[in-house]
Amino acid sequence: MFTRIEPIIWFFDAEWIPNPAAGSMLYDLPDSLSEKEIFDEMWKAGGATPEKPMPYLKTVLCRVVSIAAVIRKNENGGVALSLRSRPKNPDDALECEEKAVLQAFFDGVEKHDPQLVGFNSRDSDLKILTQRALAHGIQAPKFFQRPDRPWDERNIDLMEHLSGRTQAKPSLHELATMTGIPGKIDADGEHIAALWLEGKLEKIVAYNECDALTTYLLWLRSVFVSGRISAEAYRAEEDLLRALLESEIQREGKSHLEKYLQKWEALQS
Repeated sequence: MFTRIEPIIWFFDAEWIPNPAAGSMLYDLPDSLSEKEIFDEMWKAGGATPEKPMPYLKTVLCRVVSIAAVIRKNENGGVALSLRSRPKNPDDALECEEKAVLQAFFDGVEKHDPQLVGFNSRDSDLKILTQRALAHGIQAPKFFQRPDRPWDERNIDLMEHLSGRTQAKPSLHELATMTGIPGKIDADGEHIAALWLEGKLEKIVAYNECDALTTYLLWLRSVFVSGRISAEAYRAEEDLLRALLESEIQREGKSHLEKYLQKWEALQS
């Protein structure tokens, strides 16, 4: 399944919404329209129906509002885990600007050169990050670096690894739930734009962090069943994640992580 485990891995997820600037320019919309009205016009152009009023839009028509990652690295002969998300403070307007969110992510990739692991990342997250880097003129040499050997696993899309070439690909929620790992709890991807319009960026970041955690746990199960780590090492990393969640809950007061931990424990009982 995986040829090796890299010393630094980011299990990442990005969240995005329709880009009103793109909608206004492409559809020649009047300046008087509100952000919601622009979104509605973009969804209409994207094939909205009464049954599906907010269809999935091409990533080129969207902009990134949050990126989260579980960071796994070899440290002092063992493994260390941490959780990072941008914007760090959803109430800080400058920190919430798309370019600031992207720059923080790309700067981290440039500094640490991690392997990136996502879910459906090849056709979505990596694509929109590439397109938005182009839009903002952000240099990110290591993000765009391609391996010397095509089979090197610089970027891993777990969905591809776990579903192969079948057209009926499972969702992150489906795979996670069937594996005893928390999937979607309070929202799913279709709620992101609505949360944004309601001014609830903190809930988007919370959702984003939970998806990154689920991606990590799914990878951890994958490397265990493929024999890359022992049962003892597998349990030790699960304990590390529990400790991380408990620390984040105590230090940052993140109620969504408390829900996540409770759900995980319930699924494992």
